[in-house]
Formats: sequence, C-alpha cells, structure tokens
Amino acid sequence: MQVNSKSSTSFGRKLYFFQKRIFDIIMSIIGLVFLLPVFIIIIIAIKLDSKGPAIFVQERIGKNGKLFKFYKFRSMVENADDVLFEMLKGSSKEAEEYRINKKLENDPRITKVGKIIRKCSLDELPQLLNILKGDMSFIGNRPYLEREIPDMGDYYKDIIKSKPGLTGLWQVNGRSNTTFETRLKLEKKYSEEMCFLLDLKIFIKTFVVVLKTNGAS
Repeated sequence: MQVNSKSSTSFGRKLYFFQKRIFDIIMSIIGLVFLLPVFIIIIIAIKLDSKGPAIFVQERIGKNGKLFKFYKFRSMVENADDVLFEMLKGSSKEAEEYRINKKLENDPRITKVGKIIRKCSLDELPQLLNILKGDMSFIGNRPYLEREIPDMGDYYKDIIKSKPGLTGLWQVNGRSNTTFETRLKLEKKYSEEMCFLLDLKIFIKTFVVVLKTNGAS
C-alpha cells in the first residue's frame, strides 16, 4: 500500500502548527505570570521618564496579510512616527539611512528608559499577549508595518505564510546590524524551511543573542 506523499506532507504541516500553537499558549502564560513584577517596574519607569502611555499599540501585518493590534513597551517619545517623518524631511542623510535599513542607528526619538529596555529586549515583552491571543508566535518573521509592503516586494507573499514571531531567524543573525534587504532574505528562508528543529535552534540561540545584546538598539 502506497502512502500519498502530498497527504503525508499536509498532515505533517498541520501537526507542526498544532504543536507550535500549544507551545505558544503554555509558554506565554508562564511568561506573563512570572514576569508580572517586571512588567510593573517597566511601566512605572516609562511613565516617570516621559509623557504618553507605557504600552505602545500599532497595527502590524499578521499571517496571510491580516492586520492585528501589536503590543510593545513604549521606548520612544509620544507620536514617534510623526516625529520621524518630519525629521526625514529635513535630513537627506537620515532619509537615505532609513530607506536602506528601515531604522536609524542613532535615533533621537528613543527615551532614556527606552534605550535600556531596547538593549535588553525588554520592550518586546508585551508581545506575550499577542502570542496568547494567537496573533503571533514565539518563532516567526518580523511583524511588519502596512506601509512597508511596497518595500518588501516579492518577499511579502513568502513572509506572510506564517505568524509573526517574538524572535526569528533574522533576530538571531544580526538583528539591527543587518540591512532591510538582508532581513527580508532571511525571513523568506524561514518561511520556506520552518520546522520544529529550526524553531528549536532559533529559540535556544535567542537567549545567547539577548544575553550578549548582539545587534540591539
């Protein structure tokens, strides 16, 4: 009796995504419970440091292009996007840097507390809520902004094949030290090769990268 290879592959993918979702639920609950004191300390520090809400909420692109509310500790000044666009209008050098990397190495919008929590990747912790809700996964591609779709080109259709992740192949291979183009190539690679073993390697390597603060900004 021959086994249909296509059906076998389909079952394997469904099992992989099911196991991944169970892992996400369990680990996000554990993380939220044990890190609650850290959440409280960071929220107080942010509120004392600058005006604005402690939690930054923004629409990001999820699996299959569906938009979702993305959570993060605010590490920048209030209305950071408006400040960015005004700043880029007045500086061709910074505008070119942002075009290539989609970030600024010395971003003046980052607050004092923001620099600390970004260095230790603590600003990402509220994404545990996104993971619990099912918008994101622990391992996946970056949750991109809708305005970045034109810049993503053909990579877009590959990147949205999976849920965005708290960490991923890009984050453990350079993080902010890579260009936007390099990031897209790494994320396409993940979408094509995602499996339990790759996720496990990324999960373990993430702790090493965070402890060394490699590429953090």
